[in-house]
Amino acid sequence: MKRALLALADGKVFEGRALGFEGETVGEVVFNTAMTGYQEVLTDPSYKGQIITMTCPHIGNYGVTPEDAESSRIWAEGFVVKEASRGASNWRSRQGLHDYLKAARIVGIEGLDTRALTRHLREHGSQQGLITHVEGNAERAVEKARQAPDIVGRDLAAEVTCQNKYRWTDGSGEWVPASHGSAAASSRRWKVVAYDFGVKHNILRRLVDVGCDVHVVPASTTAEQVEALAPDGVFLSNGPGDPEGVGYAIKTMRQLIGRRPIFGICLGHQILGLALGFKTYKLKFGHHGANHPVINLRTKQVEITSQNHNFAVQSPELPEGIPDRPPLLDSDFGRVAVTHMSLNDRSIEGLACLDQPVFSVQYHPEASPGPHDSAYLFAEFVQLMEKSHG
Repeated sequence: MKRALLALADGKVFEGRALGFEGETVGEVVFNTAMTGYQEVLTDPSYKGQIITMTCPHIGNYGVTPEDAESSRIWAEGFVVKEASRGASNWRSRQGLHDYLKAARIVGIEGLDTRALTRHLREHGSQQGLITHVEGNAERAVEKARQAPDIVGRDLAAEVTCQNKYRWTDGSGEWVPASHGSAAASSRRWKVVAYDFGVKHNILRRLVDVGCDVHVVPASTTAEQVEALAPDGVFLSNGPGDPEGVGYAIKTMRQLIGRRPIFGICLGHQILGLALGFKTYKLKFGHHGANHPVINLRTKQVEITSQNHNFAVQSPELPEGIPDRPPLLDSDFGRVAVTHMSLNDRSIEGLACLDQPVFSVQYHPEASPGPHDSAYLFAEFVQLMEKSHG
């Protein structure tokens, strides 16, 4: 098999074998700790601008199934695995991983020591990298990695958002989680405007499951355009990159806070944090995986969550240990409770306004891939709209 290189901007070079489309690609190299769900990971628009390293050593053994895609295409810039299975043992599979990457023109690499790469990224941080099947000189490959554009300050949401608004009607069907909650108790369907900063299909399915009439709009949609649609609530989706790069969305949210119930996930959470007057910061190596423990500070229950983000909302130092009650912060729109906290690094994982109908979480309650521990949040969004409706 053809030789390939993964070169990092700090000068570290790994040698492996070519995978997927033959060529060269650059992006920020991150690692994902999920053991399954590689197709959902690849098609998550939040990975725009990034090269994904899977820490699980054997990837591709159950192939690729069209129904499992989280968007219309692969958004990741590249893919790194220890061993890519050429065979697929799954009755639902329609394609192998290598052919899937090749057809999508995604450059990958296999056969390198992904444990060593993950340790390096943990110690030195996520950084720009290059996968190449055509550049044989390691020094030139490192220089190309150093010249790759950084994700800090970039508006990557504009590159993945829809171009026109549309209505989403598909629910989860037989796959709806038992813990999700139900629309059966609701006397109406709730019209929700969902901002597409890189929305995953399963988020939209979950909103439909709990009784929402979902209207998806581009990231640049103004507050006036939202008001013209007369929604019962506003949802802010996940998405790639630096939240500070999406300044227009922060401005719009400052106009919408207090006028409609709002629920944000991932990038949507960060945008709401900035709109409330907080700051965001870049994590050393991000949170990417389907096994991250988060504590709900209201119930003291621990949720195992799916996560994919490189930035987080900043706040004053949280108290040591597990707080007796959710810590309160002062924002530009009144008091805000820190509702969820990471048990890995104590970063903020959830916010809820006490004076406005607004809440958000940093992680992915829709899973895909991942556990369903946090599916209740979609039902809580419906309850917030019911309460605001009077």
